[in-house]
Amino acid sequence: MATTSLKQALETPRGASALEALYGSAGEALRRQRGRYAALLDRFDSCFPGANGPRLFSAPGRTEIGGNHTDHNHGQVLAAAIDLDVIAAAAPSGDGRIRIESEGYPRQEVQLDDLAARPAERSTAAAITRGVAARMRALGHAVGGFAACVTSDVLKGSGLSSSASYEVLVGAILNHFYNGGRIGGQELALVGQFAENEYFGKPCGLMDQTTCALGGFITIDFKDPARADVRAVRSEFRGGGYATVVVDTGGSHADLTPEYAAVKQEMMDVARLLGGTVLRDTTRERVLAEAPRLRAELGDRAVLRALHFFDDNQRVQQQARALEAGDYRRFLQLVRESGRSSWMLLQNCYPAATPREQGVALAQALSESLLGEDGAWRVHGGGFAGTILAFVPQARLAAYLQGMRAVFGPASCHALSIRGPGAVMLDL
Repeated sequence: MATTSLKQALETPRGASALEALYGSAGEALRRQRGRYAALLDRFDSCFPGANGPRLFSAPGRTEIGGNHTDHNHGQVLAAAIDLDVIAAAAPSGDGRIRIESEGYPRQEVQLDDLAARPAERSTAAAITRGVAARMRALGHAVGGFAACVTSDVLKGSGLSSSASYEVLVGAILNHFYNGGRIGGQELALVGQFAENEYFGKPCGLMDQTTCALGGFITIDFKDPARADVRAVRSEFRGGGYATVVVDTGGSHADLTPEYAAVKQEMMDVARLLGGTVLRDTTRERVLAEAPRLRAELGDRAVLRALHFFDDNQRVQQQARALEAGDYRRFLQLVRESGRSSWMLLQNCYPAATPREQGVALAQALSESLLGEDGAWRVHGGGFAGTILAFVPQARLAAYLQGMRAVFGPASCHALSIRGPGAVMLDL
């Protein structure tokens, strides 16, 4: 079978090294990943029996660590790739078609001679695939057919960017098969963003795709959104004795669009009254100096949200410096400060219309009770419902998981690790 030698390569020291770079050196994790890739290769043989020998690809999910609701007012964010990922077994083909069997989704077939956006495909994986291929061709890169089987363990609906992982994965396959791997991670991120905005129909920013493409810790400065300044944060932190835990507190995002929109709009309203367009155009000092007028015209919440923007924006660079200096206690302190700022100033821990449902706030309160100053916690993503992110000392992990699961359910907690590499073709 076409995949036999590849499965054997996973068992060699070189295969172990490739997997360790993505998932760490724990024996149990490596065994699970070998089994996961072997099962994917078996499925590839079943779905595409006449295909050439495949290669293996991986694109990570991402977690937001600093800068909650700062990007849309041209602020800064800190994000990191994680060890949950989308993986593919893929082989090039000469038939002008991209064929993808993605676990849990209908089979895709995209003809490369017709890459115009299709309204009927909006909000589907096929729209993303078509959009990635279309944008790469428009930018002058080579595009060709391939057959792929795809599976993902990036948790959907948890703010870990499963869609961005998939976009970057498709771009990485086209990059390695037809462009010699020469396209850089930032350009692949822009390609993915285009596909999601223009073909899939979601007006996302660039943080998710950039983190998934580049890996590790990165800061992104959106002062000029058209030319966002991306910087890798050089840190040896891959846990540092802490587990990275996402806690799903439940609650639906279905009716929260007005809540998200209000955060952005109130910040921009403050900027407008101070002569700007977004908060990056003004300063914290001006907000405080004009607080009486701002309160009278916009209300107190808008002023508080503006103060959160400036404080959390500043924390991004402070966190990056702490990581690069190996000062993890300072880093965790700043994570806690960000969480409290979202709760007290940004006020995105629960919808104002439903005060009985405060899962995000409750999860933070329980985290503080369980961890004290030995760990850290913050709102993860947009807030109002959904998830928090916690850094938990390994010695307290079992007790933390037990305490949170007792309140939010047995499937609520997911322990992650920070991952160094971004989107890759495995070197086997």
